[in-house]
Amino acid sequence: MLQCVFLLSDSGEVMVEKQMTAHRVDRGICGWFWDYVLAHAAGDASKVVVSPTHYLFQVYRNGVTFLACTQVEMPPLLAIEFLSRVADVLTDYLGDLNEDIIKDNFVLVYQILDEMMDNGFPLTTEPNILKEMIAPPNIVSKMLNVVTGKSSNLGNKLPDAAASFVPWRTTVVKDASNEVYVNIVEELDACVNREGALVKCEAYGKIQVNSSLPGVPELTLSFSNPTIINDVRFHPCVRFRPWESNQILSFVPPDGQFELMSYRVKKLKTTPIYVKPQLTSDSGNCRVNVMVGIKNDPGKPIDSITVQFRLPPLIASADLTANYGTVDILADQTCFWTIGQIPKDKAPSLSGNLHLEEGLTHLHTFPTFEVKFRIMGVALSGLQIDKLEVKNTPNAPYKGFRAQTQAGRYEVRS
Repeated sequence: MLQCVFLLSDSGEVMVEKQMTAHRVDRGICGWFWDYVLAHAAGDASKVVVSPTHYLFQVYRNGVTFLACTQVEMPPLLAIEFLSRVADVLTDYLGDLNEDIIKDNFVLVYQILDEMMDNGFPLTTEPNILKEMIAPPNIVSKMLNVVTGKSSNLGNKLPDAAASFVPWRTTVVKDASNEVYVNIVEELDACVNREGALVKCEAYGKIQVNSSLPGVPELTLSFSNPTIINDVRFHPCVRFRPWESNQILSFVPPDGQFELMSYRVKKLKTTPIYVKPQLTSDSGNCRVNVMVGIKNDPGKPIDSITVQFRLPPLIASADLTANYGTVDILADQTCFWTIGQIPKDKAPSLSGNLHLEEGLTHLHTFPTFEVKFRIMGVALSGLQIDKLEVKNTPNAPYKGFRAQTQAGRYEVRS
């Protein structure tokens, strides 16, 4: 049971405080938590923190820390998942999530928190139902609120889904176009050591569905190779027994966009591109040469390629150029190399010199290179949709499928 939820800014300021139970949590716990965060600034602060008086759970999104407190033991994943869902719902409502937007929409944020939890227990977390109870902000509603002085977007009646046997779906779907789209979106995490060997490569994926079907449709989704996926997490609409017995997703979808499931694919053997850094240090100078190219052609264009690294400490100046793309050295001493797509006629390379401070002869700390890219039309894990069946609709719907892979935490050591 959660007792309180705080939303903290990057400076530790409390922007929103929502007490969930009759027993109030002292706001001073936020000061203790912020001291803990500053003490662990060199590394990632734990998602679960034990203070002298409370158990604390945190989720960080776009400069905003979502902090939940309780004095009783509870499953940590319940609190973390709830905070993640709160962040997702607020992003869905407000279009973005940062300190200024939350302050400008304080009343709306407070109303959403009030509906998502009741007396410390999660209540309504489905965006489709919340939007029927609390209208999303728009220009017209903001103008009316200013003119009339009304600041609440709460509706006057319960949502239709409250009377439905599937609470994530309304009983009557308006303006259904009889279409359903399924997207596979994956992030590739990889680590390459200084010898160029692939130490770790995993794909974290999501199955995203955009449904606009009339009535109460029954959908069945199957994969060609479901055995490769691990650590699955489902939307509440998924029936667990068909998946447990046959690895088939059977569900009645919410109306609109939602995340059907997430998963992980372990121990992938190769990556689509290579990044080969070479650093040679002597006589107060460090020679840098970085080459980028296609290692395993996925059959689709690889675009939005960037390579960045933090300049090592004790560097007096840097002179870096690239034969393709643009190179920028940011104010925080990060070198940002934007490549885009790899041309067919040459391999992009970055070269130049890092000049060490006076009195130093060799570079003792070598940077880690972070790689980003995007591939439309392919899931690098190899996961493929075999079939999508739709029942209980008056006409055969249009079905669309798409895949996308992008780099997550992709690091190359030097």
